[in-house]
Amino acid sequence: MAKYPRIREQHVAVFGESGSGKTVLVSSFFGPTQEGSYSNDLWDLVADDTGQGNRLYRNYLGMRDRARAPAPTRFAATTYYFSVKLKGGDNPAAKTRPFDALRLAWHDYPGEWFEESPSSEEEANRRVDTFRSLLRSDVALLLVDGQKLLDYAGEEERYLKSLLTNFRQGVLRLKDDLLGDEDRLGEFPRIWIMALSKADLFPDWDIYSFRDLVIEKAASHIDDLRSTLQDLVDTPEALSVGEDFMLLSSAKFELSAVGPEPVEIDVTQRVGLDLILPVASMLPLERRVQWNERMEIPRIVLDTLADGAETLAAVLTGGKSLGVDKLVAMLPKVGPLASMAALPVLTAAAKMAGSQLREINAKAREDHDFLTATLTQFKLDLDQGVKDRLLIRSLK
Repeated sequence: MAKYPRIREQHVAVFGESGSGKTVLVSSFFGPTQEGSYSNDLWDLVADDTGQGNRLYRNYLGMRDRARAPAPTRFAATTYYFSVKLKGGDNPAAKTRPFDALRLAWHDYPGEWFEESPSSEEEANRRVDTFRSLLRSDVALLLVDGQKLLDYAGEEERYLKSLLTNFRQGVLRLKDDLLGDEDRLGEFPRIWIMALSKADLFPDWDIYSFRDLVIEKAASHIDDLRSTLQDLVDTPEALSVGEDFMLLSSAKFELSAVGPEPVEIDVTQRVGLDLILPVASMLPLERRVQWNERMEIPRIVLDTLADGAETLAAVLTGGKSLGVDKLVAMLPKVGPLASMAALPVLTAAAKMAGSQLREINAKAREDHDFLTATLTQFKLDLDQGVKDRLLIRSLK
């Protein structure tokens, strides 16, 4: 008999220096979904830890009602767990869906740990343990602080070099402890997105403006970081670093002319945060198919890269009227993906777009199939993020 609730878990790791806006981002990701005026016809977002949820919502209310930014959290390594709880739990479609909730584990790694050496052996061990805890993430966001870019206007390479070098050296300090007796890690974040935080400071920019600046000013340092990360992982070719880019803004901040405190915060002016769930759930599936088409990926890596991709593919392509039922039938019923025979199913799911994707989404909504509707909506949102020039997805 199935255990309830049935949950599928996705992980995302968020890295950024102190002051880059990590706490504000997660507060603005969660806060709007708790407002009485918020409406979503497919799912509800809840914080698994009530205390965490209340603190994040309080942060959000402080921004919304009092123009008060959250206090900085120094040396705090926190993992936030959010559950996307699907609606329609007692309708017929819910009885056959493979899971009822999508859990997002948001790992917030302290920026100070990349800027300062550990003060004790205990702290050094805590850094290693914290990094190990986020190895289940397929996606990592490396935040580029928009305020720092402004501070270094005309000399952006100085800031970007410092950011990437500090991060690279931080990883090197952890390397031996992370590897232990292993030659390479099979489970490791494989998609590293360069994300501009505080994008509201650049109202005339789109994602290509940001991408072009980073490549022009820091291409060699991205290469160095990529090389360092590749030294850690099994199948280093299955790693995207500096190929995906994203714009993020928690709100529009109007700063005081006489001090650092904001005088107004418009929390309705958010950028990119609605793409976090689609990026965490859909991008690993797409990338797994891209890599699988051009290289042989060992089983140890397949079992961790986009874990459960076969389940997502079956849900995404779940429509007999669209001719995918035979492909779905090829998938193993239990356990990890066992053979390349199912690759056509993953390919069909990853490459769905346009009218076909909208048709599946519309049919799922009509049938009250909330899981298929949610996942196809995530994929539509990802495509829309690209069209809106908020996201660049690697084609390699």
